[in-house]
Amino acid sequence: MRPLIELRGVQRVYGRGGIAVQALAGVDLQIQRGEFVAIMGPSGSGKSTTLNILGCLDAPSAGSYLFEGVDVSARSRDERALLRRHFLGFVFQGFNLLARNSVIENVELPLVYRGDLARRERRSLARETLARVGLSERATHFPSELSGGQQQRVAIARAIVTSPRVLLADEPTGNLDTTMSEEIMDLLCELNREQGITIAMVTHEPEMADWAKRVIHFRDGRIELDTARAA
Repeated sequence: MRPLIELRGVQRVYGRGGIAVQALAGVDLQIQRGEFVAIMGPSGSGKSTTLNILGCLDAPSAGSYLFEGVDVSARSRDERALLRRHFLGFVFQGFNLLARNSVIENVELPLVYRGDLARRERRSLARETLARVGLSERATHFPSELSGGQQQRVAIARAIVTSPRVLLADEPTGNLDTTMSEEIMDLLCELNREQGITIAMVTHEPEMADWAKRVIHFRDGRIELDTARAA
């Protein structure tokens, strides 16, 4: 079976000459459709650089990134932006919600950027997505009126409202306490299990990685360990 995501000998170097820093040193990685992968490693190991490349927020210095068999690394910046817009969703440690917009307006925003739906359709889809994350009753509230866990649920709703193939999460529970972290991880597992969304999550917390079906450890820009596990 062709992998959904594949990195072939990916290198990433920042800077030139004597100040060059090699963030990735020849990474080979395959992620199949429907996987839930946790990416771990110490600071500077290359885990966040890898996530940025998967999300088309960065590009390899050498090697190839294939998405559904298409070499993304050979595409233009505009073409990579289209891939992000239609196939990828993002969740970050910071919720990045617009403070002056209501919850439903925040969720609707990616559909506005995509520009292919009428306002009524966008609003209806945003309401459906809020229901999926258990926040229907908060649609007209503002981010400041929500708890941290609720704000992250809004951020997840915003990430999945476009029905992405892949959800890329960078420390999604980093700003939350244990109880709220477990709620968010339970939601991610539900999206993976019931909606079939492929998830790649960077985390430094072993307790959060335990929720994933596969754990990849990075060190010095390389994959040190790749372990399948019972989630």
